[in-house]
Amino acid sequence: MEVILLHRVEKLGKMGDIVDVRPGFARNFLLPKKVALRATKENISHFEKEKGALEKLNLTHMEEAAVLAKRLEGAMVTLIRQASEGGQLYGSVSARDIAEALKQEHVTKNHVKIDHPIKTIGIHAVRVQLHPEVMVTLGVNVAMSEDEAKAQAKTLERITTSAEEAE
Repeated sequence: MEVILLHRVEKLGKMGDIVDVRPGFARNFLLPKKVALRATKENISHFEKEKGALEKLNLTHMEEAAVLAKRLEGAMVTLIRQASEGGQLYGSVSARDIAEALKQEHVTKNHVKIDHPIKTIGIHAVRVQLHPEVMVTLGVNVAMSEDEAKAQAKTLERITTSAEEAE
């Protein structure tokens, strides 16, 4: 099924591209979320008329996301969780937990992209995609107590300082 993308979609295309996708992906994801339109003659002509307005709107959203990304750049989120003596968490840290910690920055769980489940204590890197074209990497410090979280953060600072000195 051919669709016209209204937003940039990772690994698929940018705004305005006409791409061929599986019908289920279009029907269940792209069309309901208003990320794409069916590539009919009427929709193509409608998109061409609205393209300027969509690009302006996309640009304003991207600028807002870039400002937020500058504030979040290098930020560290600390989460306190129960864990075993070996450092294994009882459960895992989810995107919802990270979004809850960043609630004052208006980050939702849909923005947080966790590449692999966080199931151990320590500092983990997590991507936050604020806009299809704006992404920032955060540090997530998972610890059993506040004191342990502070100690892990100090250790990370020492490691980065010694790496900078080595260069």
